[in-house]
Amino acid sequence: MRIVCVDDEILIVNLTVRLCKELPDVDDVQGFNFAEEALEYIKNNPTDVALLDIDMPKITGLELAAKIKEASPDTAIIFLTGYSEFAVDAFKLHASGYLLKPISKENLTEEIGYVLRDKKLTSSHVYVHTFGDFGLFVDGKAVSFSRNKAKEILAYLVDRQGVAITRSGIFTALWEDGMYDRSKQKELDVIIRSLKTTLDDNGVGDIIEMRSGTLRVCPEKIDCDMYRFLKGDSDAINSYRGEYMNTYLWAMPMESYLERRISSQQ
Repeated sequence: MRIVCVDDEILIVNLTVRLCKELPDVDDVQGFNFAEEALEYIKNNPTDVALLDIDMPKITGLELAAKIKEASPDTAIIFLTGYSEFAVDAFKLHASGYLLKPISKENLTEEIGYVLRDKKLTSSHVYVHTFGDFGLFVDGKAVSFSRNKAKEILAYLVDRQGVAITRSGIFTALWEDGMYDRSKQKELDVIIRSLKTTLDDNGVGDIIEMRSGTLRVCPEKIDCDMYRFLKGDSDAINSYRGEYMNTYLWAMPMESYLERRISSQQ
């Protein structure tokens, strides 16, 4: 595993590099004080993990992370900072981890462990990520949806674990107090067609089934962290950090159930 450490403070870079070299399965660690040099290195050298300070001059860690993800989508990002208020912005960039300074070997080992487990889980042809934000990955690449509600429909079907859901049931879950009238039925039809088009364009249209006015996900055709968790997979259980499909209110019952499962094992 190759790790890149970036911080404008030399002493912190040296400390982070030293801690990383003490971790198992680490083949190479490079430290940089300048974001531009780190980005150029990552562009030319496949990098598994980038440890980035957030509060840096010229190019902030958040800006550098966006550039790294553009140049090397498979590089996992772990932010290092002394300011916890940056956490929300950090995870909007789909960071794999977040560590507050001063960094300890124990916490660093834990975060790297999460990264390795995530990489193992996402190696499947069709992978669905539900712990934290929801995402669909095909051969390791994130699928983009033209409509947010189309993505949410897929998330809801995944949450229902293969149960066939009527269109009115989908509408009720996603729109809550909305009236399922004629105009809303047409709107839902458009969104469902958008979802099907996105899946077809990515070669995975068969992961959902439409029949007799109902929709269902086909669990046997996807790999999903939540499904693995429920089956007792240790990697999936260890990758759960108390967050499940963060942005969707209808996901709260499953999040509560996962929490109870974790608590019962402690």
